[in-house]
Amino acid sequence: MAAITAQMVKELRERTGAGIKECKDILEQTGGNLDQAIDELRKRGLRVSDKVAGREAKEGRIEVYVHHGARVAAMVELNCETDFVARTDDFIQLARDIAMQVAAMSPRYLRLEDVPPEDVAASGLTPEQFHKETVLLMQGFIKDPSQTIEDKIKAAVARIRENIVVRRFVRYELGH
Repeated sequence: MAAITAQMVKELRERTGAGIKECKDILEQTGGNLDQAIDELRKRGLRVSDKVAGREAKEGRIEVYVHHGARVAAMVELNCETDFVARTDDFIQLARDIAMQVAAMSPRYLRLEDVPPEDVAASGLTPEQFHKETVLLMQGFIKDPSQTIEDKIKAAVARIRENIVVRRFVRYELGH
């Protein structure tokens, strides 16, 4: 088993946002394997998000993103459980990223359940492709397409340990 160094803990913490002790413990369990540690933290994060999913999220913030040139703007209501979390840099950055996503990718629906079947049929696309293009939570994140917006929110829930919900969004484009 490899000795766990402070540099290894720091790198895992920077890549995942997990706590120092949690990073150290995971690295010890995985024998210092960073990729395995990241996978294990992701699994734990999913368990955390499942645990908090039923909790009420009535606090949060409304984030507005105006694209340079002021021709496109987006507004997102992102909710969490406490006003303390709503003021953290991590939560604010998540809200900004989602607002930027809405401005850039122009989603039409928030979640899969919101999509009328007739819209999918009329699009001429496969249901999977239509959903990836038009459903915000299923879209690939513009800064890292390997993760969806839903994955990004779940990762934030794992770090913050509070339920986080995109309540609604709107996108404006000049002339549309």
